Amino acid sequence: MRTPGADPSLWRDRRFVLLFSARTVSVLGNAFARVALAFAVLALPGAGPGRLSLVLACQALPQLVFILVGGVIADRVSRSRLMVVSDLLGAAAYAGLAAMVLTGHAPLTAMCLLAVLAGTATALFAPAMTGVVPLIVPAPRLQQANGVLQMGTNTSMLLGLALSGVTVAFAGAGWALALNAASFALSALLIRGLRVTARPRKASSGWADLRDGWREFASRQWLWAVVVQYAFVVAALNANVGVLGPLVAEEHFGGARAWSLIVAAQALGTIAGAGLAARVRVSRPVLVAVLATFPAAAPIALLALHAPVWSVALAMFCAGVSSDVFSVLWTTTLHREIPDQIISRVSSYEWLGSLAFAPLGLLAAGPLASAVGTGVALAGCSAMVVGATGLALLSPQVRSLRVREGHGGTGAPASAELTPAGRRPGRPGGRRTRWWA
Repeated sequence: MRTPGADPSLWRDRRFVLLFSARTVSVLGNAFARVALAFAVLALPGAGPGRLSLVLACQALPQLVFILVGGVIADRVSRSRLMVVSDLLGAAAYAGLAAMVLTGHAPLTAMCLLAVLAGTATALFAPAMTGVVPLIVPAPRLQQANGVLQMGTNTSMLLGLALSGVTVAFAGAGWALALNAASFALSALLIRGLRVTARPRKASSGWADLRDGWREFASRQWLWAVVVQYAFVVAALNANVGVLGPLVAEEHFGGARAWSLIVAAQALGTIAGAGLAARVRVSRPVLVAVLATFPAAAPIALLALHAPVWSVALAMFCAGVSSDVFSVLWTTTLHREIPDQIISRVSSYEWLGSLAFAPLGLLAAGPLASAVGTGVALAGCSAMVVGATGLALLSPQVRSLRVREGHGGTGAPASAELTPAGRRPGRPGGRRTRWWA
């Protein structure tokens, strides 16, 4: 259960162990579903790429449409209870999909409705998860806790992807989906033990809550600048991993085997990166997080140049390391800087903005590669990552947001202060009385 580099006191905290275990189990099951759902749909009579695209779109769209709703609800009720409800919705959705696949009776409309339910569960879960960590982890261990959680989920994802193909091949896609449903149910049972109560708050409408969340989001230049950056970065990475990279592998590297090696190298890098990020000491976390985005452009550029597979794999490993350094530093900064009573709503805007162009990256990649060539399209994606990251660095707050002296670094997170002229340290409306994740 223990993760290398973790503060031993984290493992003596029952609630952290429950949360870590729940996330590990749930992500492991989700990794099964990523492979099993595609093969399950394609194996049905009359199925084809169009039917698969429709089912996957029905799963993805609610994650964007309902993410703001999830943020509002998470700031109104007990976040742990909302996570339990979300996991139970996910369990029901995948159990229904598994039953239809195993019985061979899978109407398209029913599959799409269950896919919508699964996507909605994710939209409700994500903002609540962001807001629950600072409620169960003491402030001095937030960065380590985020690193350990990230390492656990990355390891589970890698293991799940490795085992999913074997499970689908020997037991069938239906049973793999059933395992995912069981993982959601087990996660709900574990999270139920967190028992995080809702904070008292004034009655207000949902629209007012959304406006408050937007006001808090828009008032922090460092926050929206990085979200805008990642709207373009995620679109470029999606185009590379989803479409352009496999095309290059097929045309120049001999096919799926080479691409599997490249993707596996990235996955291993994310595990190493989470461990590094749990230990790293930085005084300007947002600046370091943004700078850590630059390595993501390297493997895309190498693919555009048809560089040797080993060099692309090495660059993907480094990109995996840097991506988790970004993730842990960024999440910990959100935890420290955003008030607890509104963090889930702010997080929902962050999720929505970062993923806004993700579907566009996938949709545009194929036609763009046909029109200008795969190499040129990849070069454009690499330039997009570099350009968006460079523009984010123009923000004074991105460059100057600091952890206060005496509280920074691993093992002692504290509040951060903004130093640009005209900006007062702390938040509008009063000084923080507690560090938040």
